[in-house]
Amino acid sequence: MTELVTVGSADFAISLRLRDCGMPEIVSFGKARLADDPIFGVERSSRVNGMDIAIPSAVLLPTGGLGFFGWPAIEGHRKGRDFIAEFAGWTAEYSGNRIVVSGKDKIAGLQIAIAVAAHPSGVISMSTRFTNCGDEDYQLDRCMAATFLAPVGEVELTSFTGMWGREFQIRRETLGNGIWSQESRRGRTSHDRFPMLFVEGADQRFGVTLGWSGNHQIVVDRTDDGRRLVHLGELFEPGELILAAGESYQSPPAFAGADTAAFHAYVRGELMNWPGGVMTPRPVTLNTWEGNYFDHQVEPLKAQATAAAGLGIERFVLDDGWFGRRDDDTSSLGDWDIDPRKYPDGLRPLIDHVTGLGMEFGIWFEPEMVSPVSELYKAHPEWALQIAGRPLLQSRTQLVLDLTRPEVSDYLFAKIDAVLGNHAISYVKWDMNRDLTHAGGRDGKAKVAAQTRAVYALMDRIRAAHPNVEIESCASGGGRIDYGVLSRTHRVWTSDCTDALERLEIQRGAAVFLPPEVLGSHLSASPNHQTGRRHTLSFRALVAIAYHLGVELNPLELTDEERSELEIYVKAHKRLRGLFHAPGAAFQIDPVDGRYVWGAASPEKIVVIVAQGPQMVGEQPAPIKLPDSVVRLGGTWKIANALPPSPEFIRISEGQKRLLSGDISFDLSTARAAGLPLPMLKPESALLLELEPAKGGKIHG
Repeated sequence: MTELVTVGSADFAISLRLRDCGMPEIVSFGKARLADDPIFGVERSSRVNGMDIAIPSAVLLPTGGLGFFGWPAIEGHRKGRDFIAEFAGWTAEYSGNRIVVSGKDKIAGLQIAIAVAAHPSGVISMSTRFTNCGDEDYQLDRCMAATFLAPVGEVELTSFTGMWGREFQIRRETLGNGIWSQESRRGRTSHDRFPMLFVEGADQRFGVTLGWSGNHQIVVDRTDDGRRLVHLGELFEPGELILAAGESYQSPPAFAGADTAAFHAYVRGELMNWPGGVMTPRPVTLNTWEGNYFDHQVEPLKAQATAAAGLGIERFVLDDGWFGRRDDDTSSLGDWDIDPRKYPDGLRPLIDHVTGLGMEFGIWFEPEMVSPVSELYKAHPEWALQIAGRPLLQSRTQLVLDLTRPEVSDYLFAKIDAVLGNHAISYVKWDMNRDLTHAGGRDGKAKVAAQTRAVYALMDRIRAAHPNVEIESCASGGGRIDYGVLSRTHRVWTSDCTDALERLEIQRGAAVFLPPEVLGSHLSASPNHQTGRRHTLSFRALVAIAYHLGVELNPLELTDEERSELEIYVKAHKRLRGLFHAPGAAFQIDPVDGRYVWGAASPEKIVVIVAQGPQMVGEQPAPIKLPDSVVRLGGTWKIANALPPSPEFIRISEGQKRLLSGDISFDLSTARAAGLPLPMLKPESALLLELEPAKGGKIHG
């Protein structure tokens, strides 16, 4: 006896067959395939893999040892026994758009429940709950959150790699016959191995991501018939997950979606938890780090705030250096008391000045870390994650606090709560500036998984106590960007590198899974502090303008000309952010010959940003063909405005001048077929075009 269950819509769904014994079979995934058609019920021939009984290989979370010879998504044992799991007696419990399928292995004393849900965005989520029903401990070595099915034939995989300052570098490769595996053991999402993939075959394309900030694993395995299973889940250190009798392991959620639009809609519609339940326009931010570093002086900071307000900036964030005796990055982490040397009257005079100017005030914390040179470490050296007999490995002159100890978490909550509770603070920049090493507890056992959950718990506790405070996830830039931390925060710091040329590729990659309004993008000083490159203010501004715009410099150091120009771009961002950050509006086009194109579109306005990175190889750029999502708006349009007013073109024809000045109107379908013949930009320069309906033109909403 089998039961067929389907979750999702006609455009994107997963259909499962619950068999008498064995893991649920994936009948179809992606576009609905009429999975209840009798043809899907035809059993495969016997002697598959030499077995006398056919064993399906395209199943959720396959287990090994009983005829499945691929990569097992679940592994464990009970002191060497019960290493084989065969779940049976499957049941399905329905609740709206969510189904939980459950099975038991009475011999091994195990139970599993797999929750599959369809979301209004079109995204499908999956998670696993694994329970030890036996009388003795069970060591769980592996338990993936989800399995999704990729088509037979040639499959291209898009993944994301990088390093500090060069996050979200897109890599594409064609899968071979073997296993493709990605593992991260850094104790955070990482800069180099983001748990995000896109899979594309001849007739199917979908993306997957994991809602988890700790160690993770993604494996793509090839089945007997050439299809592929995509597994996502948490990665355990040896002996990290030992379940006592009756205990359960709950995996993080994994997500699959047909395209970028679905993931953006999910983040906006369900993942983000905004104060008051609704996202307000994202305030233009001044962050003090690159403008001040550890040099905190109240009166100059007040002057910077005044200058920022004059530029139209709406949020002032006080970065590292306000606490303990923090004059450089070698001391005071953990001593979350206001430095009386720098702030003899406390933070209130600065905060009152900032809020009096009509701006919000934000502040920097790095709660998870402790400096060996600190009052906290002097009093409690045992609070650091450590393994007896092993050296305490420092990174950035920091150690990691063991947040799984209640006294540590309580201490941190009390310190943060005191600062937030006694001041008009509406924003926290939550940083994490090192990977986890020797992450063990007093018992000598690994606790990366427990540490990650303890960080989540502390964030949740802060949010509950201060529901109107927004949190930014920063981890040496983009080291902790995933759907797990984003369910508790409101913005991510995309990268510590603010160089506009580097940001072109960083932001292009990040925007595949994240909508622009949650990606922090700051205009910084020239020469850039990370790379030393010099860029025009217009290039720096236009690369950042469509995201959550910020300024990362000392505004008092701007010339009058720079100040006037920056004010223009801040005003433009405020005027256009409603479009940039609107559901379904954003688009981007793959770069060609170093030219990046992105923007946003609505029936009333289309904004196209063109940025030239390196010098082109071609004699002239190819016309820009707008994507289908824009062309579907229909109608006749013209260019109504351009920034900067005098772009840095290498050469421009008379016809191109007329096009840019709005003298030439064009139909969007023509623009799709022939493209917009824009002139060639100089390297490391950018252009923003505002398109509006031409008078007399027909617009279709």
